[in-house]
Amino acid sequence: MQNYLDFEKPLSEIEGKAEELRALARRNSEMDVDEEAAALDRKAAAMLADLYGSLDPWRKCQVARHPDRPHCQDYVNALFTEWTPLAGDRNFADDLAIMGGLARFRGRPVVVLGQEKGNDTRSRIERNFGMARPEGYRKAIRLMDLADRFGLPVITLVDTPGAYPGKGAEERGQAEAIARSTEKCLALEVPIVSVVIGEGGSGGAVALATADRIAMLEHSIYSVISPEGCASILWKDAEKMREAAAALRLTAQDLQKLGVIDRIIPEPVGGAQRHRATVIESVGDAIAEMLDEVGGIAGADLRTARRNRYLAMGTATLAA
Repeated sequence: MQNYLDFEKPLSEIEGKAEELRALARRNSEMDVDEEAAALDRKAAAMLADLYGSLDPWRKCQVARHPDRPHCQDYVNALFTEWTPLAGDRNFADDLAIMGGLARFRGRPVVVLGQEKGNDTRSRIERNFGMARPEGYRKAIRLMDLADRFGLPVITLVDTPGAYPGKGAEERGQAEAIARSTEKCLALEVPIVSVVIGEGGSGGAVALATADRIAMLEHSIYSVISPEGCASILWKDAEKMREAAAALRLTAQDLQKLGVIDRIIPEPVGGAQRHRATVIESVGDAIAEMLDEVGGIAGADLRTARRNRYLAMGTATLAA
């Protein structure tokens, strides 16, 4: 069953009518609804193209959060072979919001890390909606250490509203864990490439996305804070999230202009949620290209270039 966003409601009515006609025809073989259903399909396709051809920042936020978009587990299942998950931070617990392990990507051995939101009520609660606790980031650090030791490239798939802000997480050193994970990304002497596949929320995303190359899906977002959180702080009104989304410049298009990311992975009309297999394959191609770009650079040079990239970020804007 297709899930529709608020701005897609007119589309849902048209597609629903087309499906009702086809359902009637299946029950009554004498009914001929092909022409009417095809006309509705054409109308729906035109409306879909119009809606997705002019998405404002807030609507992009809604699309990035769409429950039917492929999640980390979907990419792992489709793009990687010999997947061997590794669990636990060897200190406190295993955090299921961050999944990681060893795998092969198009024949080459890699370490994969990513945030997983879950796809139903049970798995979303189990995965804490993709909001990692400190032990999740410490697990990521452990796996990045493993990658560095054995010379394996690191691939990260980012999709989180942000790190979990609960009392227990703060007591166990959430900020320190995020900082250590970001530091580990900067210290690696193996390639690290990252793709924002949905939400890139705050330090929870940066902890895995401080990479040599960063790509974003066309309708994903990447920001220091959610639009709702920003609106609550600046205007004391979470309902001003549309204004906040525009001010944050959180879209892939804005971030590429600012030099925060390197490339945008196009999504077909209707978004990744309607074209899962196509988008997953496109993400795989982007990962392969990014690994090829940095794969031949010596470890020390790679680390220096990565650190310089982030030290220089924003200087051009400040100078202007």
